[in-house]
Order: sequence, then C-alpha cells, then structure tokens
Amino acid sequence: MGGQGAATGRSGTANTISGAVAGNVVQAASVRDVHFHPAAREVVPRELPPDPGGFVGRDAELAALDAALDAVAGTSAPIVVTGVPGLGKTALAVHWLHRVGAGFDDGQLVARLRDPDTGEPRTPAAVLGGFLLSLGVEPDRVPLERERCEVLYRSMTADRRLVVLLDDAVSAAQVRPLLPAAGLVVVTSRARLSGLAVVGARWVDPGPVAGADALRLFDAVVGAERVAAEPGAALAAAELCGGLPLALGVVAARLAGRAHRTFATEVGELRGEAGRVDRLALRGGESVGVVLDVAASALDERTARVHRACAWHPGREFGAAVVAAGVDEPVADVLDAVDELVEANLVAEVADGRFGMHDLVRLHARGWAGDGGRRVRERMVEWYLDRVVAVDLVVHPRRPRLGPRYGRVEPAACTPAAALAWVAVERESITAAVAAAVELGRDDLVWQFCEALWGDFLHSRRYAEWIDLQHAGVAAAQRLGDRRAEALVRVQLGYACAKLGRRAEAVEHDTAAVDLARAAGDAAAEASALEQLGVAVVDDDPEAAAAHYRRARDLNVGLGRVRGVALCDRRIAEVLLRRGRFDDAARLLGSVAATMRDLGDPTQHARAVMRTAEAHVLAGAPGRALDVLRAALAEMAEFGSPHYQAEILERMGEVAARTGDVDGAARHWAGAAGFFEATGDRAAVERVTALAAALAPQADHPGR
Repeated sequence: MGGQGAATGRSGTANTISGAVAGNVVQAASVRDVHFHPAAREVVPRELPPDPGGFVGRDAELAALDAALDAVAGTSAPIVVTGVPGLGKTALAVHWLHRVGAGFDDGQLVARLRDPDTGEPRTPAAVLGGFLLSLGVEPDRVPLERERCEVLYRSMTADRRLVVLLDDAVSAAQVRPLLPAAGLVVVTSRARLSGLAVVGARWVDPGPVAGADALRLFDAVVGAERVAAEPGAALAAAELCGGLPLALGVVAARLAGRAHRTFATEVGELRGEAGRVDRLALRGGESVGVVLDVAASALDERTARVHRACAWHPGREFGAAVVAAGVDEPVADVLDAVDELVEANLVAEVADGRFGMHDLVRLHARGWAGDGGRRVRERMVEWYLDRVVAVDLVVHPRRPRLGPRYGRVEPAACTPAAALAWVAVERESITAAVAAAVELGRDDLVWQFCEALWGDFLHSRRYAEWIDLQHAGVAAAQRLGDRRAEALVRVQLGYACAKLGRRAEAVEHDTAAVDLARAAGDAAAEASALEQLGVAVVDDDPEAAAAHYRRARDLNVGLGRVRGVALCDRRIAEVLLRRGRFDDAARLLGSVAATMRDLGDPTQHARAVMRTAEAHVLAGAPGRALDVLRAALAEMAEFGSPHYQAEILERMGEVAARTGDVDGAARHWAGAAGFFEATGDRAAVERVTALAAALAPQADHPGR
C-alpha cells in the first residue's frame, strides 16, 4: 500500500507537468532507480541561426539539396554539404533549412563540431550533452557515459520531426553518434566524410559562385549602383576570387566599408598570383589564407608534399602519375596521398583518375614551396615530353627523329588510336607544359615538344594551336643556337602555313629551313625542307615544285632513305596529276603505297591510296577509286585518325557525285563533316557541307 501511495504522490507531481512528458515521469518513478527517460520539460529548441542576409543564387545546389531530402525521407541519414574551405557551406545549409524547416516543427538542434578558438574537434559526448539539455533534460539528469547519452538521445528523438545541423564536422566517427532516431540531418564539412556512406548519407558539393550570382552578391553588399558603374571590373574581381564566397565576401566588405574604393582597384591588387591569397583578408576579420592554413596544417608531411606538387601542375587537370613524377615517388604512394587530399576537399576528383584544384587553393599551396616549385615543375614538364615522345613512336614509328629524347624513351604500349586519344585528353596540360618550359627557360624541351607532337597534328589538324607552338619552338631553337632544331621546326611551321593558304609565309620558313640545314651540313634536314618548299609553291608554280621534289629525292637516294624517296615520289605524282598524266601518276602512286605498306606506315599508305583513287577518277575509272578508298577508310578507322578519315570520306563523296550516286555522295560528305568538326577544322566543315547542299536539288528532282 505504501508503494501505491508513493506512486500516487509522484503522479500528483506529474500532473503539474504537461501531458506530453507526464507518462515518462510516471514510468521513471514506477521503476524507481532505472532512469532510461529522465524528467524533462517540454522544450522545442529553435537553434537554427537566422537566414543569412545577402544570400543569392545557388539554384543548382538548392535543387540538389531538395533531391537529397527526397532520397533520405523517412530516415535520419545525413545530407553532407562538403567542399573546399570558404565555399559558403554553412550559409547554404542554413538558408536551405529555413526553406524546408516548416515540415520539421518539433525543433532545431545545431552544433559546431570544431572549437572556434582552437580548431580542435569537439567530442561527441560534449555535443550530446548539449543536445539533451536543449531537448529539456535537466542538467543533473544528463548521463555521464556517452553510450547512455546516445541511447537517451535516440529515445527522445524517435517520434520527433527535428532538424539537426552538424556544422564543420571533422570525421564520420564524430558524426555517427550524433545522428537522431528520426529527423532531417545536415552535416557541413571541409572533408568529404566518406565513412557516412554506411549510414545512407547523400552528398551535395557546392561549386564556386558563377559570374551572374557573384554580381548579385556584390549588389546586395556593395550596392547595385557601384556594381553597375563597373560591371567589367566587378566580374573580373569575382573571377580572381575564384567564385569562392569567403573571398567574394572579403572583397564586398572591403568595398562596402570604403565608399570611394573601386572594383578596378581590387582587380589591380588581386591580379598577380603572388600574394593574392594574403590580400583576400579583412583586418582583424575574415581571411582566406587563415582558413586554408588551417586545412593545410592538418595534412601529414607526405600528403602536404603531394599537395604542393599538385599545385604546381601546369594544367587545370592532372592524374596521379604526373604528380608522382613531380615528387619523384611511386605512383601508388602518391595516389594514396591524392585520395587523402580528395577526402580533405583540397583536391577535387573531376573524372575517374583525373583531379583538379580550386584556383585559390592552388595559389595557397604554391606559397608553401620555398623554391617556387622549380624542380617539381621541371620533372612534370619532362614527364609530359616523355609521354608525348612515347605516343609519337606509336603513331609514326618510321619517321626519322632529331630530338635526344627518342633515344631513351620506349614506344607507348598501346594502339595508335589509344595514343591519339591520350593526347586528346591531355592536350590542355601538354600545351600548359610547353608554356611552363618556356617560363622555366628550358628551350631544349620546347623545340622537342614541337617535334614530338607532329604525329598528333597530322591527325588532329589544330592549325592555330600548332602554329603558335612552332613559333615558340623556332624562338627556343634560336636562343639555343641549334640550326638543325630550327630547320626542323620551320619545316613543320611551313607545312601548316601552306595548308592554310599562307603560301608566302610557308615559302619564307621553308627557304630558311633549307639554308639552316645546309649550314649545319644536314642533308636529311635539307631534303625535308626542299620537299616542304615544293608543297609551298606547288599551287603557284607546279614546275618549280617538281624541281624541289626531285632535288629532295636525290638527297634521299644518296642517304638510303627509302621512306624519304617514297614521299618525294608521291609529291612528284601529284604534279603529274596536275599535268593530266593520270596513268603515270597512278602507277607511281601504286609503287609508293606498296612501299609505305611494306615499311609499316599506315598513314602514308592511306595518303598514297587516296591519291591513287584520285588518279583513277581522273582517268575515268571511278569504280577502282571507290575500292581503294574503302580499304583506306577501314585502315584509318582502325588507326583512329579523324582527319584522314574525313579526307577519305570527302574523296568518296566526290567519286559518288561523279557517278550520279547523289545519296551516297551526301552520306559520305556528312560523315566527313562530322570528322572535320571533331578536329575543329571549320573551313573544311563548311566546304563539305556546301558540297552536300549543292546536291540537294538533284536529290529532290532525280530526273534532272
């Protein structure tokens, strides 16, 4: 009876507490010393910070958060907002939670998981204690053991629609104990927290703030009038900030506080890479450099070394192999370090095995390298040159070479198609590597890039890029005083100019190459230069071209260069075609094709076959022409050469048109246009498109 009275007494106490928790109080009293559910006041915590003022844009990220919410509905799986420091992850999370918070009306819990003063991670036990207090547990009833705190926390959140924001998380292990039994959980972190995948997490990766949104941010903080007065400078300032919200905020705050300061002044101070990160700071306030210092200081020595090497990569994207070359360490070890950098969001994985860095992260990491990264940069540039040489040996195995790299680099272990595909992927980085070689004063590497990329140029025909590269190569060879190298590069430059119809420039470069080769006593180089001089003048003076070809042929015969002789014979046959000696040209071209086939040079074999087909057409045998062109097309398709496939298809279209096969001609020219488009040759695309358009009336009225 006494027990009943005690229970009644406690029930009376419970009646003074709201009904929502009274049952829990009675239950705890009934079991006396077992306290799974301590007495708690009914509390609805509202800890979410105010919606950040001046928040603009982020439409894609907000949509991604909406999609993530749908994916985790009915669970407490967290949504992780992750990215480089200073990306505005917390502001994005808070703004979005205010948008969707109406559906979670049982409270909001917020915890910063890193101590704001020391940067040290807070323990889950400390955070759980704070959460329990926020949920109404009396301080003296908060369990001392973390495990009991977790149990109580889950019990108290099981039937509540809560919002839980875990800001600036350090690790997945820190987050897991803080997941409620139910509710919406958003975690922000500089790290990716990949370990949260096991609890069903979804990730949202905010990107930099795009130009228009950056201007809207400036409008909100600096004032629309000042932005409108300097739209170009404002956009340039945003670009120099890399779209990083922290950096944009620093610039905006500085301008807002100084009414006469201009965007142009900001741009002038930020334009140089050296010191840009340090200048993105407010006195006694926000600092991009400090935030990045904190992130970089957490790296171990090996990872920090790889981080600095990544920052000195010449291009925008890179793989682990070139970084390994930069630090002179095994690829496997470097890949482990890169994985850690990806996890820390100091390196971004932009594709499978391909990585990149935010501009400001890159500049910050470079500032940690006392020597300006010179040795790392040189190793990376040399790595690219060696890879390009290895590719060239696969694409054009029979071509004579001058560069010393060819004597110590093995051909790439891949097909020609795969080799050309590799160059296409790495093209921007290769171009940047050449620029780095120029900046480093490594003229010996610059002209060798020109030679090594010749094979790719023949298949891609990226004329503008190629001509710029050759001009850099000529200047490098001149600084070295290397006549043979200069002659080689000028021949390549003359070829491109001739193909673009810039014949005067072509003649100038080829004539200079002939003189340089003779002065150097290099008969092989002289033969190549004479052949290309013939190419430069053939449209204006076929007879002069033939004379140059014959002189080059004689030099090649004397040197025993079978391939060189065959190349000259092909050029001579082209002059025969101009003279109307079709049968003689076909016989000579047949011999050239056989020689190139025997030498294992599929590209030159295809070129000879195309000319043979042209001779057959002109001689009135289009059927024979189509047969040889089909064979050449199959060979170039296997080789993976878009330019030569385009040329062959263009010829096939011409043959089909001559025979009245309008549909076939249109089909071949459409195929040629696609390949020319892939190489960026717009003039060729327009040419074959015009040919196809001219056939359209015939297709509509086949009786004509």
